[in-house]
Amino acid sequence: MISTLHGTLHKRNDFDSHILTGERELVIYLPPGYEQRPSQRYPVMYFHDSQNVFEPHTAFIPGQYWQVPETADRLITEQRVEPLILVGIPHGGTRRIDEFTPSPNPQEHYGGQAASYGRMLVEEVIPFIDRDYRTLPGPKHTGLGGSSLGGLVTIYLGIRYPEVFGRLAVMSPSVWWDYRMILRKIVSITHKHRAKLWLDVGLREGNNPKAVLRDVRLLRDVLMHKGWKAGSNLFYYEDHEGGHDERAWAARVPSMLQFLFPGARPRIELPDSASFR
Repeated sequence: MISTLHGTLHKRNDFDSHILTGERELVIYLPPGYEQRPSQRYPVMYFHDSQNVFEPHTAFIPGQYWQVPETADRLITEQRVEPLILVGIPHGGTRRIDEFTPSPNPQEHYGGQAASYGRMLVEEVIPFIDRDYRTLPGPKHTGLGGSSLGGLVTIYLGIRYPEVFGRLAVMSPSVWWDYRMILRKIVSITHKHRAKLWLDVGLREGNNPKAVLRDVRLLRDVLMHKGWKAGSNLFYYEDHEGGHDERAWAARVPSMLQFLFPGARPRIELPDSASFR
């Protein structure tokens, strides 16, 4: 157990998946006051790529991480985010692309294991957390978030499991995968559930920022066509200076958490480099 300023981080290396092989050390953030309020239950948000989310020394670029524990501590203390549990699921290393993509790459013939990854989350990770921590059940209290391919798999699993995930953080999603197959998936939705959804993009992402922006705007438009309401259950956010990196996503974490899990004093602050559209 590692103490943060107010909350605590727990490392759980006793989680074992029978759906996807390989060791996965879950990282769990418990909010300030968790130990002092033994009867209180909490909403939960699950993050992909926990290596880049919770600690600087595990990040892909050491020192560049999302600063989620520190941000959660501050916003919960200020009552701008409700107290919640945050869970990080590490990616599968060399299997990351396979696990985070809903369909195979049509040219290279890899990827397409997101359905199995989703089963691991829903059938194994969530029951593991519910068993050992005081969680609130149901989609209203359960979030899922990630960036890049993690953003892609977030929205894919969000529409695949609407009865599980009711709050989604889709950050810089890889809409381009498999000729924008995620847009076709969303168009084919038949259920009536519409998760509360944060969607963002940086204007300096990748080698072709205009194409990235075009794709994410297409995603926004398809979501609105399927019933999401901008400013209500959909918050779309463009970061003028944002690249495709951990620093950019860390800067947007406070606004994202305040939208998805507002506290008693909600006030979403947008960085100067961003705009609401």
